Amino acid sequence: MDAVRLIQASRRALADSGEAPGILAEAWQAQALAQAIGSRLAVSGPPELRGEALGLTELAGRGCGVLDTPDLDPGGLRAAQLTELTDARRALLCLGGLLGEVGIALVGVASSAADERTYWQCMEAIDAADESRDRVREMLRKLAAREAAALPEREAG
Repeated sequence: MDAVRLIQASRRALADSGEAPGILAEAWQAQALAQAIGSRLAVSGPPELRGEALGLTELAGRGCGVLDTPDLDPGGLRAAQLTELTDARRALLCLGGLLGEVGIALVGVASSAADERTYWQCMEAIDAADESRDRVREMLRKLAAREAAALPEREAG
């Protein structure tokens, strides 16, 4: 499935997740998806994105690591369904939005956490989502610079 469709599915699932356990599971899913997209871009994305994409993979992996792995139905891992990344710019824009929404949802869970473990788990996951989003922004900046550099060449040719 295309990355953008998976991100949209994750945004819907996060919006529908309701209580803390569902939000934490969707935050984990979002980080796993960010990890898969970063990995895909590191291997086969534009060369100028590969270093940042590798960083995204590592940060998103940390984001998954600070959260408890959710109990998923077979085939429930969205990241495993990633087969295409046809438009890197659009996928990164959507992923940045998803990571922002994850951070906001985790703030809500942290502020109403009944125990210290959940609170600190959320705080670390918020930090990981924010850092992952920073990597996504940097990749978008590099894509914009690449497109701007290519524009004069196209106009001259």
